[in-house]
This record gives sequence, structure tokens and C-alpha cells, in this order.
Amino acid sequence: TLSYFDGAHHATRATAPALFSIAMADDICPPSTCFTAYNRYAGPKEVRVYEFNGHEGGAEHHRAEQLAWVRALFAGLPAEQADPA
Repeated sequence: TLSYFDGAHHATRATAPALFSIAMADDICPPSTCFTAYNRYAGPKEVRVYEFNGHEGGAEHHRAEQLAWVRALFAGLPAEQADPA
């Protein structure tokens, strides 16, 4: 039954802030499906696109992005002001 599950169908009901990571060379989670879920996501959202990465996404670079994003979220700052360093 998992093959019938598509997160994009549930994205329209989402309300929590979300950070999406999309790797353009991902052959497990195709970028087209990730962009569909992102575009349908109803809550506050941001996306990081990794042009040359596969399923590992942005790897350690994205981990730093995630931490900065969460820090900014809890501090009440706009995510654009987050410093991933």
C-alpha cells in the first residue's frame, strides 16, 4: 500500500513550517515529485536545491542549513537571516 502513498496529496493540509531539500540528481525521490509536494505545501516553506547531488541531498552542508533554519525559527527571525556558519 505504500506505493499508493503520495505526500503531495497531504501537503495541502500542512500548517507547520517546513524546509525542503531537493537534489536534482536523486533517482530515489525524483525532483519532480519533491517540487510537486513543495508547491502544494500550505504552511510556511523554504526550499534548498542541490543541483549536482543525488539522494544524499546537500549532505553536511544541508545539515548546517537545517540547524540555522531551526535556530532562526525558534528565535522568531525570518529564515533569510539565519547564518548557517
